Amino acid sequence: MSLTRRAALIGALLAAPAVRAAGRDGPVIVVGAGAAGLAAADILRQAGRPVTVIEARDRIGGRAHTELGLGPDCPFDAGAEYVHWAERNPWRAVAERENVRIAGQEGWARILFVDGRPATVTERNRRRAAFSGLDAALKPVDGPDRSLAEAAAAAGPDMALAAAGLARLSLGEEPERVSVLDYDRLWSGTDLWLDGYGSLVRRRFATMPVSLGTAATAIDWTGEGVRVTTPGGTLDAAAVILTVPVGVLAAGTIRFTPDLPAPTRDALGGLGMGAYSKVGLRLDPARIDLKAVGDAVSVAHRGDQDRTIYFEVSPFDRPLAVANIGGDGSRALCELGEAAAVAEVTDRLVAILGTQARGAVTAGKLAGWWTDPHARGSYAIAHPGHADARTALQAAIGDRIFLAGEAYAGGGAMTVGGATLDGERAARAVLRMLG
Repeated sequence: MSLTRRAALIGALLAAPAVRAAGRDGPVIVVGAGAAGLAAADILRQAGRPVTVIEARDRIGGRAHTELGLGPDCPFDAGAEYVHWAERNPWRAVAERENVRIAGQEGWARILFVDGRPATVTERNRRRAAFSGLDAALKPVDGPDRSLAEAAAAAGPDMALAAAGLARLSLGEEPERVSVLDYDRLWSGTDLWLDGYGSLVRRRFATMPVSLGTAATAIDWTGEGVRVTTPGGTLDAAAVILTVPVGVLAAGTIRFTPDLPAPTRDALGGLGMGAYSKVGLRLDPARIDLKAVGDAVSVAHRGDQDRTIYFEVSPFDRPLAVANIGGDGSRALCELGEAAAVAEVTDRLVAILGTQARGAVTAGKLAGWWTDPHARGSYAIAHPGHADARTALQAAIGDRIFLAGEAYAGGGAMTVGGATLDGERAARAVLRMLG
């Protein structure tokens, strides 16, 4: 049965009158069909527990999404593209089993532009030296938790600039808003670049029944069991695994009755959403020699706002350039809208490659997670002083609501692998609770 057909059948069930679940014997509702929700549902299904998955989007995968808007021959990953800490990331084995093309990180970009001009040798060397020393500069010290900006500033201005670049182009956030203690806890290891991470997630869970276009608008955990309200009706369950992004929870899109406990609200307040975004540009290879270009970094500012862009040029030999931008500059770009974002990124690429590149750009697509109502950001960032928020939010709420996703994945935070492992954690906690 196709995913569309399954969704239609489940949608019909949602429209029927709901029957209050009989306590622990009821099904489990998984809200959100990203990696965490799908992984949780898979564990529950294997254990024989009835489970219903609802998803607000018209597709599965969440922020793991391979964008096809520039043509079937020119896909790019709008969200996740790297299997981080591959030595223990479950998606490495899946990718290898599915024969997905894999590439390693190539290191430094071939081209560096600063304020519209080629960087000098001195600028390139200083930048590389600073980035190479970041690990030592960003180690936690005794005393209160600090921000990345504060920790790097103690090592000098070059290190502060490098930390800002790291925060924006790896975490999607401004360095003063990132906990250095949380950053230090993130797992490290080999990063593998996948050709179609989003498509891989979709294939992996293609047989999972999911009710698409079905958003949770309210969760009532009064009394026994849980009731989830959707536009198509209500669902009753023994427990809910809630995998929507932190940004959606913070926006109040889902109403809770009673309200979430104060410790949960406080911990959620310690997390925010980064704003890592991408703009894909389709290029005409007849007008530009893509193999001669290589990746490029364009450092630029708009007033006090950093608009540095990392260009992936011809990823996996496709006629494509993908602009990566994070932090407040990314937020501003998303809020401009797709047409303006594509125009600005095109101008920046033309400044690097020359006027012939303008005619080579034939289409553009913005992957703006910051303005996406189903994400409201790229991934969860722990603010300074709130490094323990991720772990605190793993605790069940009333033994009926379980949060799961990249936000709560500890050292695996901000990754598809972390979201997957945390979804599995939540599912096993539900199975223990239900006996």
